[in-house]
Amino acid sequence: MSVLLVPDGLDGSRLDAAAARMTGVSRSRIVDLIEEQKVLLDGRPVTRAATRVLAGQMLEVDLSVPRPAAAVTPRLAAGMGIIHDDSDIIVVDKPAGVAAHPSLGWDGPSVVEHLAAAGFAISTSGAAERQGIVSRLDVGTSGVMVVAKSERAYTLLKRAFRDRTVDKRYLALVQGHPDPFEGTIDAPIGRHPGHDWKMAVVEGGRHSVTDYQTLEAFRATSLLKVHLETGRTHQIRVHMAAVGHPCCGDPLYGCDPVLAAELGLDRQWLHAAELSFAHPGSGEWMTFTSPLPADLQHALDVVRRGNERQA
Repeated sequence: MSVLLVPDGLDGSRLDAAAARMTGVSRSRIVDLIEEQKVLLDGRPVTRAATRVLAGQMLEVDLSVPRPAAAVTPRLAAGMGIIHDDSDIIVVDKPAGVAAHPSLGWDGPSVVEHLAAAGFAISTSGAAERQGIVSRLDVGTSGVMVVAKSERAYTLLKRAFRDRTVDKRYLALVQGHPDPFEGTIDAPIGRHPGHDWKMAVVEGGRHSVTDYQTLEAFRATSLLKVHLETGRTHQIRVHMAAVGHPCCGDPLYGCDPVLAAELGLDRQWLHAAELSFAHPGSGEWMTFTSPLPADLQHALDVVRRGNERQA
């Protein structure tokens, strides 16, 4: 049973939408759990998915109920693109709403399942549900990621990510204007002391370093280029929120829901735009890029038009 406190950013949200955001479980699965009376609000079972939640309420979701067998059937993920494919690696353009691999509590599409359904053979190294996965992107983060096909590639890429010889660059639209416009956030990240479903800057957390550069400053937001020196769970989202500039569209880490609605966002404005590494077979330095998806481009167009009206 997951016991969660409804954050301020989800105040007034529908129960099914809020629970999906807080647990990482798909909205359809939350609806099923509500029907099975496995979702409690302040200790009482909830019967309507449309029930509105309030900040500070206690949400309990029983995730111990086995998922239906159909939920783990390999299937194609809409919008998934293959950027590069050879005997050692597959580089994919992951859309938002797709996990890197299946996991407990997630019954939506995943990169691993998509590749299996599409007939790709990938490395058998790693845990059964995440074979071939050498690094991950959050479900709500889009962009470029690499999957190992050969066992050699898996070993060498895992080592490269561990040794920080892989160059990862992101684009992020954040609230406000970071000061200075360009800088480094060096702050340890670990589990949030009050909520094990989110991360936070905490004493004794894992060493985490994020470099950022402001590309454009708008009326209430800024477009950043972000370089990760380390690769912690939710690192960019946590670090930017810690300095008072959460990613737009990210209620988990404090985004203004009014701003998110104005921009038409239902996920964090964060995109893995570029990935560079030494090819595990040839040793050649390779760079792969991913263009902005339509929802993020729309939000960026909105803030740019707003700036033009202010000028």
